[in-house]
Amino acid sequence: MTPGGELDGRTVLITGATSGLGREAALALAAMGPRIYVAARDRSRAEKTADEIRRESGNDDVYLLIGDLSSQAQVRDVADQFLARSDRLDVLLNNAGAVFGFRREVSVDGVEMTLAVNHLAYFTLTLLLLPTLLQSESARIVNVASDAYKDAKGRFDFDDFNAEQKYSPLRQYGRSKLANILFTRELASRVASNVTVNACSPPRLTSTRFAHNVHPLAKVSLLVASPFTMSPKKGAESLIHLCSSPDVVGVTGTFWSGLTQPDLTDAATNEEDARRLWDLSVDLTAVSL
Repeated sequence: MTPGGELDGRTVLITGATSGLGREAALALAAMGPRIYVAARDRSRAEKTADEIRRESGNDDVYLLIGDLSSQAQVRDVADQFLARSDRLDVLLNNAGAVFGFRREVSVDGVEMTLAVNHLAYFTLTLLLLPTLLQSESARIVNVASDAYKDAKGRFDFDDFNAEQKYSPLRQYGRSKLANILFTRELASRVASNVTVNACSPPRLTSTRFAHNVHPLAKVSLLVASPFTMSPKKGAESLIHLCSSPDVVGVTGTFWSGLTQPDLTDAATNEEDARRLWDLSVDLTAVSL
């Protein structure tokens, strides 16, 4: 372990750390000295990433949790894997996310895939690990959302949350990111003061593999946009800041775009919608506080 870092002696769990923002955040946080757990779907990619993080950070305390977070059963298994190995958790970074193609897909649980991965996995994993987080003197939950929450085109659509009536990949992605913010705000209002909950996003598009699966032309579009994108390392600044900085001790229920807090739309601050989303999530996952 790297001695004397900001997170020395603490325990961190990160989902979606095999590439992009998650990998950069995992690398930066590992260099601060914690015991770090990386949750990922693909074991071979996860093992390669863990080896790279150990080598580049100088921290050997990097461990794997394997599971497909689109499946509620596997989310529970990831939580069980962690709890079997650790009785401490100080930082939970919910980063794993995806946007799917123009044909609507559903998870093994019958939930539209974007919502299943981007919101319900956050909800279930967080609530299953919350008792352990509450034992920390000062724990942090960080949910990676996106400025693309505005693509939901208004308030969260409870009548068609599963996109059965009308499916658009970008609108459904925006809906899932709006859900991240509403969940963050509602959870912050429900948990004890020793646990802070915040959401964040890169301030603009980052040069990652994200959305390559949406359409064959996605790679081309991202290549064309590349002069205007930021590096994953730069894009991960807000994730790292909220997970580790002493400047945000006690800060909770906020949304960060980069290192600033932008004004949120009315849809993202609607308290009634936040409570309704909580109740819907409990119904869909059978997990509650």
